[in-house]
Amino acid sequence: MSGPDRSRDEAADLAAALGEPQWQAPRVRPLDRRLAVDRDSVERGLASLVLTVVELLRQLMERQALRRVDLGDLTEEQIERVGATLMALEEQMTQLREHFGLSPEDLNLDLGPLGPLLPTD
Repeated sequence: MSGPDRSRDEAADLAAALGEPQWQAPRVRPLDRRLAVDRDSVERGLASLVLTVVELLRQLMERQALRRVDLGDLTEEQIERVGATLMALEEQMTQLREHFGLSPEDLNLDLGPLGPLLPTD
């Protein structure tokens, strides 16, 4: 005997000598039994992911616009146009969140030790 079968047998012998239960390969079940997948949950999950990315980009653009306003890089007309655009985008995001039944907190991913993805202000 050689190869993987020999290694498996050696591992089983070692486990038996140590009084450990023998290792068995986990039973694999079909995907439909492991995950409850339905159209609504998939749609909501995908919408949540897409809206999270859009919200992150919206907040980054807003911060960049505020920084440029503070530096005096924009004309009054540009400031008005950027402000109106950001307000319209925020309103659209609110409508999309409501359409999919999501709250702002639903879009804020927990990054573990790094904290939340989006600032909570």
